[in-house]
Amino acid sequence: MKIETCVIGSYPVFPDTSVLMDGYFRQADTFSWEPWITTAVSDMVSAGIDIVSDGQTRDPFIQLFTRKLNGCRVRDRTEIIGKIAYDGPITVDDQLFVKSFLPKTAKLKGVLTGPFTLMRSCVDSYYSDEKQIAFDFAQALHKEAEKVQGVVDMISIDEPFFSNELPDYAIELIGTITKNISCPTVLHACGDVSRIVSDFIDMPVDVLSHEFKASPQLFDAFKEFSSSKQMCLGAVRSDDARVEPVKEIVNHVQRGVDVFGDKLIQISPDCGQRLLPRKVAFDKLTNLVQAGDIVNG
Repeated sequence: MKIETCVIGSYPVFPDTSVLMDGYFRQADTFSWEPWITTAVSDMVSAGIDIVSDGQTRDPFIQLFTRKLNGCRVRDRTEIIGKIAYDGPITVDDQLFVKSFLPKTAKLKGVLTGPFTLMRSCVDSYYSDEKQIAFDFAQALHKEAEKVQGVVDMISIDEPFFSNELPDYAIELIGTITKNISCPTVLHACGDVSRIVSDFIDMPVDVLSHEFKASPQLFDAFKEFSSSKQMCLGAVRSDDARVEPVKEIVNHVQRGVDVFGDKLIQISPDCGQRLLPRKVAFDKLTNLVQAGDIVNG
């Protein structure tokens, strides 16, 4: 089986700051996001990436969702001021636009910011119940997943806060989103999750995605557990502007093959590339693809 190359989500292409006024985000009805999405996706395709995203160019990954959910108000941070509820498609139009020009040889990943990360990133002025906030976010994200699944090839749930704190209801929380979703699902958690690998292998998703390049101790942690989960291996760093040489990436991926065998189905950056210079992000993706070609033989 070919190991495919993919991105995690964000890419360093940003919209015109003229849409930012007085600390608020003014989204004019006539403003077009298409040039920025096109630029991000075109870079990924030009680099040779097999599974692309829309680049999350519209908004930071928290506000991207909270700005369109009932019960949320976005100022300096998102404030929860009422019951969180779905109010219609959030990322679907962006995904449809990407599909309109994406080469037939490429696949598209839809990315959802996870409910626990959303909860931890908001100021609560309504619930006084963190677990309920998380599950209400999860219910809303499930409805978004139902809308997105007919457009994308897979759906990834991005939960960076899981590496710092894994709640005892995490499996049920993720299952709330993935229940009855027909396309493959991915759970991405960056950071060092070596102490909680046993929890991740029970998550109700098809693929686990982790930061193996910055946290190589994860190899030994995963060796201790038998799992049928497929894996996406972080193989270039997202927090370091050094562009890893192809040979270094090949050696890293080969270590992943030694640990996971044919369960290793994807290689990617460790996390989203939003904080990297665009040329650095592109060069990392280009070398990732070249390394993948070598490993695949």
